[in-house]
Amino acid sequence: MNIVDKIHALKPYASLLSGNLMGIEKEGLRVSREGGISQESHPKSLGCALTHPNITTDFSESLIELVTPPLCNADEMLSFLSKTQQYLYHYLPKDQSFWPASMPCVIRGETYIPIAQYGSSNQGRMKTVYRHGLANRYGSVMQTIAGIHFNYSFSSDFFEAYRTLNAPNVTLREFTDQSYMGLTRNVMRYGWLITYLFGASAAVCKSFLKGYREHSLVEFNDSTLYEPYATSLRMGDIGYQNLAEDEAGVKANYNSLGHYIHSLKSGMQTSCREYEKIGLKQQSQYQQLNTNILQIENEYYASVRPKPSVVSDKKPLDALQEDGIRYIELRSLDINPSLPLGIDQTQVYFLEAFMLFCLLEHSPVISSREQFEIDNNDQLVAHEGRKPDLKLIYQSKPVLLQSLGHLVMDKIYLCAELLGSDYQQAVKQIGRRFDSSDLTPSAIALSEMKDRNQGFFDYINSLGKQHREYFLANEIDQAHFNYLDQQAKLSCVEQAEIERADHLNFDEFLMDYFADE
Repeated sequence: MNIVDKIHALKPYASLLSGNLMGIEKEGLRVSREGGISQESHPKSLGCALTHPNITTDFSESLIELVTPPLCNADEMLSFLSKTQQYLYHYLPKDQSFWPASMPCVIRGETYIPIAQYGSSNQGRMKTVYRHGLANRYGSVMQTIAGIHFNYSFSSDFFEAYRTLNAPNVTLREFTDQSYMGLTRNVMRYGWLITYLFGASAAVCKSFLKGYREHSLVEFNDSTLYEPYATSLRMGDIGYQNLAEDEAGVKANYNSLGHYIHSLKSGMQTSCREYEKIGLKQQSQYQQLNTNILQIENEYYASVRPKPSVVSDKKPLDALQEDGIRYIELRSLDINPSLPLGIDQTQVYFLEAFMLFCLLEHSPVISSREQFEIDNNDQLVAHEGRKPDLKLIYQSKPVLLQSLGHLVMDKIYLCAELLGSDYQQAVKQIGRRFDSSDLTPSAIALSEMKDRNQGFFDYINSLGKQHREYFLANEIDQAHFNYLDQQAKLSCVEQAEIERADHLNFDEFLMDYFADE
């Protein structure tokens, strides 16, 4: 069946989509009053980052991550995120703020980026050593880039109905895994669309690129570099990269769940000469978890990942292999600095429709030739997405970005019909960005910087102050604050229990952890 036939066949089952679940992980730097990355430890009032389910840290002690649980709809999810971000503002020291952009604030060198600490347990030490490995392999500066991850799963009832229509002789587990991998491949194919529509990082503070390798950015003013037609520098050459992995021949293979697991495991089992030079230890201090191309599976940066159950105590790839895919993580979203949350309901509605489109659209395996086209399209859109008459490669032929955008948006709009009129309206509203690139977040930010005569730091800093005032002025949901107070206490109790339960030294723990890789 083509996508139109699938949509028609699924109309009687559209109500089952209300059982879908979604969640958000939002990163953001704690910054000092002077504009630099905070040197202070993760605030004790926020609990222990190792075990807190909703407020943790990413690469740095200063890079906070706010996490919602899986929830049933956009309103619930954004409300949870909003109240959690409000709680953060109330508990941050008065001389600190929460940076509202993907690209970081003023950076004064690698030594000014404190690596995240997770206590004395083997589990906590492993997380910290992994981050030391990232710093030694790629530099700390790149790791300060923040983003929003959108997690999404379709209900098992919907998958059962979809399976009955499409492949009644295939088990539900097998059909679900195959469907999610097809969805993932389509996110790869059409991922440039997300970068164009929601990219919000066309400029960066000069300090970010100090001593950096060659780049294509030009001067915006004395403090800022930018690319005139860029959409997302975060997703471009100066952002997240797996250059060493690519050069070593490791590329995640999305053509089946088995291929995906095998491709990442091969990276985790193959030593890398460059990383051997770093060494495992220096003066008895671990510099990385191992010298392999990937220390662990998460080191491979991807714009989308199939994910196992979050409650599993198994290693992620083992959980995927044994239990199957439970949800999809879309990782290519920039934080929109003009929005208090960095994302809004219209965008979430669009993302839901996009996920449904990626599920229903035909998704053949990705050849090496198509992978090259995907990578090329992604880089073009990241650096030049708003350039007039920009052409992408689609089905081996050059096509105007606007024409291809409208073609895909028409299909997303059809899928949105299954979700409801609000979703169709959101797709229509977001789609206008293909009629005028001036409506994209990247264009709006550059335009406002020019109008205000502000560089990147001053512009983002002023928005950050506005957002802080907005959240502090909002009425407090005391029940949510009480819940987060309780989680803060419980997280530290749980961390202490983990530390007491250790019976191996760290060398033994790592040897045991990687024994069956």
